[in-house]
This record gives sequence, C-alpha cells and structure tokens, in this order.
Amino acid sequence: MEGVPEKLHVWPYLVRLEFLCALVVIIALAVWSIVIDAPLEEAANPTKTPNPSKAPWYFLGLQDILVYFDPWFAGVVAPVLIIVGLMLIPYLDVNPKGNGYYTYHERKVAIWVYCFGFLVLWIALIIMGVFLRGPGWNLFMPWQYWDPHKVVALVSVDLPYAFGFRDYTWSAIFGGSVLLAYFGIGTGAYFFMERKALKSVGFLRMFLKIQLALIMMGIVIKIVLRIGLNIKYIMVTPWISV
Repeated sequence: MEGVPEKLHVWPYLVRLEFLCALVVIIALAVWSIVIDAPLEEAANPTKTPNPSKAPWYFLGLQDILVYFDPWFAGVVAPVLIIVGLMLIPYLDVNPKGNGYYTYHERKVAIWVYCFGFLVLWIALIIMGVFLRGPGWNLFMPWQYWDPHKVVALVSVDLPYAFGFRDYTWSAIFGGSVLLAYFGIGTGAYFFMERKALKSVGFLRMFLKIQLALIMMGIVIKIVLRIGLNIKYIMVTPWISV
C-alpha cells in the first residue's frame, strides 16, 4: 500500500498503544472494584455452605461445564485438553507467515480457533458463572432476583430417549453412532476442504487439529442442546455417559 511504511519502530508506536490499552484496563478494573459489592466476609464456616457455592472466578468456567458434563470430563479431560491443545499449537500450525508481524489474512484459521476457544469456551463461561448463576446454580437473567427458593423442573432427557430408545444397549449404539458420525463427517469435510495443504502440513497434524476443533465445537453444541432442548446426554452407557 502506498504511503504506508513497511516497518514501524516499537518505540513509540507500539508501546504507546499498549500503554493506552493498559490505562483503559486499569481504569475499568478500578471502577468495577468500586461499584461491585464484594466485601471481605467472616471466616469460612465448615457447618454452613453458602448458596450458591462458587469456585474462584477463574475456575467458574470449569465449574459451569460440570452442569453439562460428568466430573470425569469437566474436571479431568477438559483441563487436560486445554493444556495439551495449547502446547500443541506451535507444532500443529507450522505456517511461517505472521512471525514477527501482525496479520489476519494469512492466519485466519489460527486466529479464529484461538478466539473461539478463549472467548467462547473460557471467557463466556466465566461470565455466565459470575453473573448468571445464582442459588442452586440456576440460571438467572441480570435483571432477575436471585430467589434461593426457586424450583426448576428437571425435564432433561437423553438424546436416545428422545428418539424412542429405552434399552441401554440400543441407546449406547445410537449415541455412539451419533458421535462417530459427528467426528467422521467433520474430519472428512475438513480433509476435503484442505486437501491441497495435506502434503505440506501432514496427515497427523491435520488430524489432530481437526479433532481438537471438533471437541471444542462439540462442547458448545452440548451446552446449546442442554439449555435449548433439555438434552442431557448424547451417548448413555452403564459405565460412562457423554
């Protein structure tokens, strides 16, 4: 582009922007800490559990996932996938473009995947846990009163049950088929769309990348099914449910 220099010095251009952003964040946090009523309360009483009983804000995302998944997934699998997925990013995305300079058009996939994982699967769930989860871990809109006596009818059903399956064996087969179809079709569609990059990227990198992406999207799909359609589990077995 004419008139736009190819390179800019870090000082003062980048440092100036970062300093202004830091000031805005500090002011926002200061105003928030003054406005929000969060006093230091008395020492914890082991005989009295507060309602709602919430984890620290940075763990509320995982605590909210417990509503939609079993503890083995929300407490073990999800954190491991987050840590391992972040560790694998430099090895899965070997695109050299964007190193040393900011670019969106050359790193669209990497930027969108990161924003989806960070903003949707982390920040959005934390916001939901802080502001929308009230007594009994029920959902309350910001304008609603947190009624500790609110009663919510438990009408959630499993996906196989909604389709008429009552036997454990057939329910497991149906749910497993749905999961296999989801991962199979998603993987096949991704490989078809990115078939030109298969040789340069490699089969294993592409396979791991799409599996992590499908798991991330699957978590959101499961949350939407639970909130919107009251679907509790997709696959149900006597030993494990997803």
